Amino acid sequence: MRVVVQNDKYGAYRKRRIRAGIAVLAAAAIASGCADGASTAPPAAGQQPREAPGVKAPDKQQVRVAAAKRWGLSRVPLTAPLPPAVKPEIKTRAGFEVDGHEEDDLPPVFTTIPTRQKIVFLTIDDGAEKDPAFLRMMRELRVPYTAFLSDYLVKEDYGYFKRMQRAGVSLHNHTLHHPYLPGLSYSRQKREICGMQNVIEKHYGTRPTLFRPPFGNYNADTLYAAKACGIKYAPLWNEEVFADHWEYREWDRDLHPGDIVLSHFRGKDDWKGTMPDMVRRFLEKVTAKGYAVARLEDYL
Repeated sequence: MRVVVQNDKYGAYRKRRIRAGIAVLAAAAIASGCADGASTAPPAAGQQPREAPGVKAPDKQQVRVAAAKRWGLSRVPLTAPLPPAVKPEIKTRAGFEVDGHEEDDLPPVFTTIPTRQKIVFLTIDDGAEKDPAFLRMMRELRVPYTAFLSDYLVKEDYGYFKRMQRAGVSLHNHTLHHPYLPGLSYSRQKREICGMQNVIEKHYGTRPTLFRPPFGNYNADTLYAAKACGIKYAPLWNEEVFADHWEYREWDRDLHPGDIVLSHFRGKDDWKGTMPDMVRRFLEKVTAKGYAVARLEDYL
């Protein structure tokens, strides 16, 4: 009997310890917020962490304002509207045709996208300057642009343009060696264009559908060769922007809805400024005139 009494006492002691432990855990749960379903444990992989009480993530406009200030802009760049569900019909600009252009369905040559919206398109040629600050600026400001590359310049650093591609920029064809194409035979033009198609496919995984002839010069052989190489469009430009000035194709020296703007990968060795200086000049003008920058490929 004595043993039984001792065991009963020991059992009652254990029950009191368990009840006390449960009370302590419950109090801790209430204190930590666990009682109402909250948790202080980190989220499982793939989930967003819970925001600290009273702290809100900055909204997109705040981010854009901060980026504009950081890069020395007086205005925040405007946001382009959503691209059209039905793409506009792209035709060769009057006076830019070659023999057989329409009959043989050659790539259209154009300087403007048909639209009534106040948008313009930034395109940048060749690949000579490889400025890391330019990549940061365009990424932080979220400005879309299209690159037309020539291999004799790009091959110095294929990785630079790979970083550009990872940021969402499309890379297109500007020939292997940037020659004056009308001075070459059809076969040599085709080697220049198809050869660059192969380079871009090898290093960046895609075959371009856009081609810009060097200097904007072309003839019928150029467009027949481009078509044979898989090119669908040959965009030129209506304005050109430099680090210190603009140049215009039209008599009114102004922007128009849908205009394509040309620039180049250049720095202080060739310009009176840097690529970020060029971007600032470009954005200050288009924003002041109420234009947003859209992505060219979204309209083709």
